[in-house]
Amino acid sequence: MKWTDINDIAIELSEAHPQQDPTRINFVDLRNWVMALPDFNDDPKHCGEKILEAIQQAWIDEVA
Repeated sequence: MKWTDINDIAIELSEAHPQQDPTRINFVDLRNWVMALPDFNDDPKHCGEKILEAIQQAWIDEVA
């Protein structure tokens, strides 16, 4: 997975952290959790605030 695989990342995060409220996560933790996903293999430098916002919103939508 790459940073641009927003929906796939959101699904993986919802499965990996089912008790976590995605509206209450900070971007540092979110970035670390994404990079820790087993299928994730992108350069950490390719991540910015807009990507993290999109991932967070997709995760919120996933669990809603």
